[in-house]
Amino acid sequence: MEFSKLEEALTVVQASVSRLKWKLKPATKRRLEIDILALCTGLRPVVMIDYGGKMPELQERLCTVLQLSQKESLVLQPLRVMVIEDMIYLIHVRGLAEYVESSLNSETKMVFVDIQQDPPKMVIQAEKNLVATAFKEIQKFFSSVFPVDGTNKDLLPCARKVHLVDDKSPVGGVIASEPSEFIDLSECMHDTQVTVPSLNGWLLGYPVVYLFDRDHIADAIYNLSTKSLRLFKVSVCRNGVSDKGSHQEELMSFSVPYDLSMGGKSESWAEDFLGHMLMKLEKCKQAWRYLQMEVSECYPQAIVL
Repeated sequence: MEFSKLEEALTVVQASVSRLKWKLKPATKRRLEIDILALCTGLRPVVMIDYGGKMPELQERLCTVLQLSQKESLVLQPLRVMVIEDMIYLIHVRGLAEYVESSLNSETKMVFVDIQQDPPKMVIQAEKNLVATAFKEIQKFFSSVFPVDGTNKDLLPCARKVHLVDDKSPVGGVIASEPSEFIDLSECMHDTQVTVPSLNGWLLGYPVVYLFDRDHIADAIYNLSTKSLRLFKVSVCRNGVSDKGSHQEELMSFSVPYDLSMGGKSESWAEDFLGHMLMKLEKCKQAWRYLQMEVSECYPQAIVL
């Protein structure tokens, strides 16, 4: 993909945000740009939108911005808004389909950490862990929704009319003649012991996923809150002629209980993860200057799951 097309897509998104009169702080605008660029270049298949407001207004604004932008940029066509319970995400349909398939085929390596017990422990035999088994079923569900062959017509682009209205509209100046498109997969969480934080660990591409069931949420919170953690932060630097291209930005971050990690040194899962991310970077050097992973320590503190 040409660098100019990527820059043009981000300009279109910025214009759509302005047209919608969505007042985002500069840091939030940069976060949205980084997330969209990561999706369009294949660095990430899913990003969680936990900035820019609250549901349901956030969902409606994001859907409308995407709807307006896709009319102007083909680069943005594969993107969709996805909702699971009270969480909202931006996804790249093809990227997510390939990620789900690689997860099911164990091509994408992932380490489970059981945080129901004190102290937390790595799950050695996932097939004997009830939550990990239930997790596999959710992955199969995603595989049916996002097939690699792309035959799920419900996920294809759909043209909808958009027109400007006054400032009293619920989304601040732009309204769709039909409800904005989004994919609601909340049903995948029904009748399962898997929790949304565990699902997020996998969806967001973390190599280490915390496992705990709905009956042990309080235990999981306590076990993490009373332990020191190692924080892994993956940072990227954008290419570009403007000064924003020289700024280091956080791509993603995740934690691992301190006693279960050596800070990424001589750890196969960490080396595999970083190597995989660098391979992705090689395929989109026109957009990114470099990628690096740093590890810091976090002392016991309140954790929200």
